[in-house]
Amino acid sequence: MGEGASTRDGIAGLDFSAITPEQFAEIVKGLSAKEIDRIARDGELRARILEEVFARMERQFKRDAAGSLQALIRWKVTSAADQAEAVYETAIADGTCTVTEGRSDATPRVTLAMGDADFLKLVSGNQSPVMMFMMRKVKITGDVAFAAGLNRYFDIPKP
Repeated sequence: MGEGASTRDGIAGLDFSAITPEQFAEIVKGLSAKEIDRIARDGELRARILEEVFARMERQFKRDAAGSLQALIRWKVTSAADQAEAVYETAIADGTCTVTEGRSDATPRVTLAMGDADFLKLVSGNQSPVMMFMMRKVKITGDVAFAAGLNRYFDIPKP
């Protein structure tokens, strides 16, 4: 088996609920964009990873930092592996964070669009959001200043 198969099998065998955000960040740090794209070819595994990442968003939310913030963040994760675009929404309201899969009719304050590899690098703290924007790895529609400060509302690992 090639390197891509062993990487995919290693990720597929993980119990995501048993690893910490810091451990996840280290795993992502060790993967190249090509390896992540290979993993994303497995639609079931890709969906499992995205579901876990977005579920953790609710747990990693910094309630005190958000205060009375009211905002809807739409995430569009595109795939280089012929998988459908994944859309999730993060609603911040009244000191809570709720994540839903799919697109609502609500107007988001900001929409962030990026590929699988860039998304995982961003949410695991392995890439600077500002650098990603400047390098056009993430497309931002809406309130760019708000998007630049999103990391203050979530406890993002420091790999």
